[in-house]
Formats: sequence, C-alpha cells, structure tokens
Amino acid sequence: MPLENCILSIDQGTTSSRAIIFAPDSSIVAVAQQEFSQHYPNDGWVEHDPEDIWSSTFNVCKQAIAKATAKGAKIAAIGVTNQRETTLVWDKKTGKAIYNAIVWQDGRTAEQCRELQKAGHLTAVQERTGLLLDPYFSATKVAWILDNVAGARQKAQANELAFGTVDSFLIWRLTGGKVHATDVTNASRTNLFNIHTLSWDETLLDIFKVPKSMLPEVKECAADFGHTAAELFDYSIPIAGVAGDQQAASIGQCCFNQGDIKSTYGTGCFMLLNTGEKALLSKNKLLTTVAYTIKGQTHYALEGSIFIAGAAVQWLRDGLKIIESASETEDMAKSIPDDHGVFLVPAFAGLGTPYWAPDARGAIFGLTRATTSAHLARAALESVCLQTSDLLKAMREDGVNPQKLRVDGGMVANSWVCQFLAGVLDVTVERPKVMETTALGVAYLAGLQLGIYQSTDELASMNQIDSRFEPEMDASKRQKLLNGWASAIQSTLGFQA
Repeated sequence: MPLENCILSIDQGTTSSRAIIFAPDSSIVAVAQQEFSQHYPNDGWVEHDPEDIWSSTFNVCKQAIAKATAKGAKIAAIGVTNQRETTLVWDKKTGKAIYNAIVWQDGRTAEQCRELQKAGHLTAVQERTGLLLDPYFSATKVAWILDNVAGARQKAQANELAFGTVDSFLIWRLTGGKVHATDVTNASRTNLFNIHTLSWDETLLDIFKVPKSMLPEVKECAADFGHTAAELFDYSIPIAGVAGDQQAASIGQCCFNQGDIKSTYGTGCFMLLNTGEKALLSKNKLLTTVAYTIKGQTHYALEGSIFIAGAAVQWLRDGLKIIESASETEDMAKSIPDDHGVFLVPAFAGLGTPYWAPDARGAIFGLTRATTSAHLARAALESVCLQTSDLLKAMREDGVNPQKLRVDGGMVANSWVCQFLAGVLDVTVERPKVMETTALGVAYLAGLQLGIYQSTDELASMNQIDSRFEPEMDASKRQKLLNGWASAIQSTLGFQA
C-alpha cells in the first residue's frame, strides 16, 4: 500500500523527545526516541537545557523521516504536541533562550503564588483561566526569569524577548524564526489566557507583570503554523496541528463528546473530562481548561493533575536503582500479597489535584524488616492508581459519574496496572490499540487541517479498543486500600522538615 499523506508527529515530553510517523489509517510507519537530561539546581527546582529540547527533537525527526522514507512514505504535514506549562524565554534576534526551560514540575515560585493569593488575585485568575495560583503554571515562571536574569525585564520591555511553552519554541526553531505561535490548549495553561474570550488577558498580564509583546499568536488546534525551514529536512513541511500533550491524548482517544473521559499515564497522570461547549468551574479543585478548538468549535474540559506517575517508576530505576527497566515492575507487583501494607506517596514535586500542595514531599509508610524492593515497586504502581482515585472522587463530587475510563501512556502497557486501576476506581478501563494517543492526536489535527480527514466523526469511527478491564476488586478490600491511602496522604501533608 502506498504511504501517501503520512504525518510526522513530534511528541516533546518531559524526559524524552519522540517522532512518530503515522499513515492515514493511524498505523505507525516509523518511530524514533531520545531521552535528555533533567537538571535539579535547587530543592524543588526542575530545568531542561533548551538546546537539549531542540537537538533531541531535531534528531528524532531526522531519524523517523529517514526510516519512513526508506519504506516509501511521503510526509504531508507535521503535528506538534508537548509537555505543557514548561516555560522558555528567548531572544527574538538570536533564537537563543536566556535561561534554562523551567519545567512544569518546578516549584520555585510557590512563595510568589502565595503572595498573589494574599493580595486577593485568586478569584480573578480562576474566573478568567479556570486554573489556580500554583507554580505549576507558566505565568510565575516567566516573571521569575524576567526578574532573575540580568537585564531580562528591560529587554522584554524593549520587545527583544519572546515567551513560549515548548510548542512555541519548537515552532520558532522549525520555521527558522518566522512564526511565533501557540494553540489554544497550550495558551490555556499559562495563567495569562482568558479561556472565555480565547485571548490573552490584560488583567492577568498586569497581575503577573508579563509584557504582551513577548506572547505568541494563539491559533486553533488545527491551523497553519507555518512551514519548516528549507535547510532542516529535504523539503519544507507544513506544521498543521498543535495541542498540549494531555489535550492531544484526549483527541487521540476521540473524546469529542460531552462526558467522554480519558486518563494518560506518562511522567505524570492527567485525567480530562470533555464538558462540551461550557466551561464548568469545579468545586473540588479540578482545573477548567480548553479541550480543543477545531473548525471554530471550542470544547472545554475538567482536568485532574497528578505530577508523579511514571516518574515514580523512573525513580525506582534511576534513584534507588532497584530495577533496570520499568517492565520488571509487573512481575514484582504480582509477587506481593494484596495486603502488603506499604504506601508510597510520590510527592516529589508537590501534590496536585485535589490537594494543590506544592511544598509537600514524598513519603513511604508501612515499612517493616520484611519490606523488599518488590514491595516498593508495587507501592509505586499502586500510588498511581490511588492518586487517580482522588481525581475521580473529585469529579464525582462535581456531579460527574463516569462508568468507563479510556487510558493511555507508557504505564498502561502494564496489564496489572490496568486491572488494579479498574478495581480501585470501580469502573471499566479501556486501553486503545494505538497506545501512542498523544502523538496520534496531533496527527489527527494536522490531517483535519489538510483535509486528509473530513471530520471528528470520521476520526471517532477509526478508534479501536485493544483491551477492556472490568472491576473485580472486593468492595471491602477497595475501602481498606482507600482508607490507608487517605491516612498516608494526611500524614504527608502534615510533615514539615
């Protein structure tokens, strides 16, 4: 079969950059991936070298294009999806960042957020953005760079600096500095964007002291984001779809209808519920965010955010060195009895929904002399599912009671995790055939922009389920687990160094 109209999806994540080339039927033609370094200059700080982000992205694109071309594929467009909230500021003339990228997990602006809340700005921020005052979001990160890099604020006032989330930085580099743009989903995560007017908000820019001249143009998710510079690849390719990673995964899972819900398990875990054309304000500290804007129609979502999911397994591998690969954890989890009594609260970057405790730190409870590496591995996997139960509880208290959850991300290749998740949540868990739903989502967007796909209904008809996991956990066992988890959370929140 001729591989015409293939789409290159750039999936720039927190720990690696990937390029995946999809055929129009959503099958994968080629994949390339490259990990890059994480930097922790101070307690609670997380940074990336912007040149690592760019070079790893460029390298994997070249590799994937070479593999696909060898199979006779032709690349019609590029879609870009990215780690959200991570913040870069660069010089408009040179394209060079003036400071490292401050990662979404970074907590250095916690005090600034508290000061803004004390000053009475929370209501204005929440009403306009659907978000909270938390270091997670981009606005205080931008302000920190402007206030802590010599001469930065003066350069920004002189229109010499650009701000962007990772998508904007990549689009700038890919187009040779010709396009400074973002999409509505990434813009909606900055704390500077009004999700009701779908525009940058002057009141918010004033609150966070961010000059408007730094900001990218905001476009729909399927739109013209320019063409790649001729010297990068063998031919210039249109960039036609952009979405933040969690919204992209929701699109890849075809959550186009009100009530559709998905949860993605990557570095962190993020649950999105499509609320249709209404932006609903949560009473339980869920975030209100833009799900997508496609062909003039905007859908909103309620989102629950867990900062550490797959990163807990990465910590077992790289920090504790008790495993060599994530795949080992499934057999380790199976080797431990259900009532093992060990709880890991992976608050390595604070706690997200529904606690929003940026100063919280990780903790392990229930250790005995009989505790082994297998107990820690199982506790790490369980922690991801138990954190998800907190998200679903918040959604249920907001009046939503889904009976089915679509899951994706690297962790759910582990069938034990999916089965445990179904049991803890007491809902059916569905795993898709194409696991790379984040990359697939922006391939769909680019395909919609180019006319390869005609509608979201056509995309939904292509969606295929690989496995369904039905809840089998005994109700008393579930409650015992949830009680133990709640106790571990409260103890963690009560701890002060």
